[in-house]
Amino acid sequence: MPVLPTSAPSSGTWGTVILGVAASDAHAVANQLIAASLRLAGFTVVNLGVCTPLADFARAVDDHPDTLAVAIGSTNGHAFDDLRDLPALRKAGRLGRPVLVGGNLSVGRHKEESDHTRLLGLGVDRIVADVTELHEVLLELAAARGAGSVTTAL
Repeated sequence: MPVLPTSAPSSGTWGTVILGVAASDAHAVANQLIAASLRLAGFTVVNLGVCTPLADFARAVDDHPDTLAVAIGSTNGHAFDDLRDLPALRKAGRLGRPVLVGGNLSVGRHKEESDHTRLLGLGVDRIVADVTELHEVLLELAAARGAGSVTTAL
């Protein structure tokens, strides 16, 4: 398992990440820890905090055109409901960056593959299992951007 960084190369080296917790979710601790780990890894983090409506993520991307990706956490299991407006926002030309989602994404003890399929069907670009995978995906995106690749899809 990769080791997470303990010191940053320099702030913003890898790009800007819009981070937040889904609209119905008030779990703040993991959000703050993830923000700190991303900053230590050299990302610029715009942390929208908890209970963030999807429209706020779209506004943040509009305000930060250099955004590499949007990372949304959901711990209460209601990710699908909280992200229901993603297709409409994308159709309107909003949230034109990869949307990464992680956490406890569905209610109940037993998770089904269909839970991920439904989120991907909404337009979520990647589902990440933990902060290490989030770092890996963001570094992939940063490398692709450095090579001149389009950043609107994975």
